[in-house]
Amino acid sequence: MSSIIFSILSIYVFIVMGYLAKRTFKEQIDDKTITLLNVYFLQVFLTFWGLLIHPVDITLLYAPSIYLLIVVVALIMSALFAHRLFSDKKEYSIAMVAALIGNTGNLGIPLNIAIFGESSIPYTTVVNLVNVFVVYTIGVFYYSRGSFDVRTSLKNILKLPILWAAIVAIILSVNGYTPDKAIMKMLMMGAYASMTMQLFLFGIYLYGTKIKELNTLLISWVITFKFLLLPLIAFVVLAFITMEPMIKGIIFVELLMPLAVANVNLASLYECKPRVVTALVFITSLLFLGVIFLGVKILALL
Repeated sequence: MSSIIFSILSIYVFIVMGYLAKRTFKEQIDDKTITLLNVYFLQVFLTFWGLLIHPVDITLLYAPSIYLLIVVVALIMSALFAHRLFSDKKEYSIAMVAALIGNTGNLGIPLNIAIFGESSIPYTTVVNLVNVFVVYTIGVFYYSRGSFDVRTSLKNILKLPILWAAIVAIILSVNGYTPDKAIMKMLMMGAYASMTMQLFLFGIYLYGTKIKELNTLLISWVITFKFLLLPLIAFVVLAFITMEPMIKGIIFVELLMPLAVANVNLASLYECKPRVVTALVFITSLLFLGVIFLGVKILALL
């Protein structure tokens, strides 16, 4: 577990670099340009690499279907309260979806390996696959709704190349396609560039973010929903389902992951208060270092 914690802390090197770069060069660094390059180009490489590095086994879809069910239930519960708590359109969008977009890939997969061993990889891979679709459908819709109407927000989902790249990659993987080493190396280069740029962008938005100016209610709502209500919903749903304890544990841990940096990408792309979202990602990432130890203890009750 200590190696995983160290891995989490080590990625902050790139976040600090982004922060220092923005602090040094200020307006010379265009946040939106970096977002567009990452979302429309580099993340296509990340999507192909992430989905082709391990074969997708469609026989394992039961676990991610439960994950998706919990996300949908949580989204409905969030809708019951969020519109009453937040009158600001952009804050409402953040409140609706931010807590549901967790870091199931870069953090969730290695953490589950540390807890359950390598036998967890097939399940975490397909759960992360479902989360990719959650991010680029539900996530895109709500972050887009902060600035656009329903029709435009639905169109924005279809405009993103990442969604289509994921569909193509899944079709190739299911049909047994194995990329050549040279192709995988190219995809890996783009994928690592994308991940580094995401962290760099996170640091850029962290500069100038003032916690005192943030809506305390929004921060409290997202943190409470992420680390209390969402795990509670997951625990109740999993309690009524007959499933191998390890798979239940994997689903629970994946839902416990802190907010993904993808939240910042989407908030920046659709101008939905990216600095507020950056602060939420940062806060939940810090809190997660303590929450995960409690979460591991809860696994014994599933």
